[in-house]
Amino acid sequence: MANQVISGIKETAQSITGAARPWGDFLDLSAFSFPSSIADATTRLTQNLTHFRINYSIILSILLALTLITRPIAILAFVAVGLAWFFLYFAREEPLSIFGFTIDDGVVAVLLIGLSIGSLVTTGVWLRALTTVGFGVLVLILHASLRGTDDLVSDDLESPYGPMLSTAGGGNDGARGDYSGI
Repeated sequence: MANQVISGIKETAQSITGAARPWGDFLDLSAFSFPSSIADATTRLTQNLTHFRINYSIILSILLALTLITRPIAILAFVAVGLAWFFLYFAREEPLSIFGFTIDDGVVAVLLIGLSIGSLVTTGVWLRALTTVGFGVLVLILHASLRGTDDLVSDDLESPYGPMLSTAGGGNDGARGDYSGI
């Protein structure tokens, strides 16, 4: 049983780190420049947040872990909460069933978020964690808006505007808005 748990966690960690974009691309200093306008900054922000989402998640997780390292009880609580998230939300193939009742994934997520917040408050690290995550998000937003997107591989699935782009030119002919008879 313990070997299955460890191998499951190991496979999940490998799939997460395998989904991360190359760190050389993420930290490529030649790709940084000031955006030409607010619209350019917003486009860069959305495209980089989409493209580097795993890298940003890894950075925030490391920052949070470094913040909690001085509080061993908080580390134990968050290991327990992390395992709860893993087993009750991420590692399940079929819906969660307790006492014959099937529980929706949304309900499980809300309960796990409540457990996470509760552990933050009871361990006394909520302000420290909130400050760290706030600082990390600020740095990541700064990175995402300053890093150019010209060298990124773009396809409609990665673009935050993908659904709009796929129907932009070939929409429904009957919905063109011919109002000449009005």
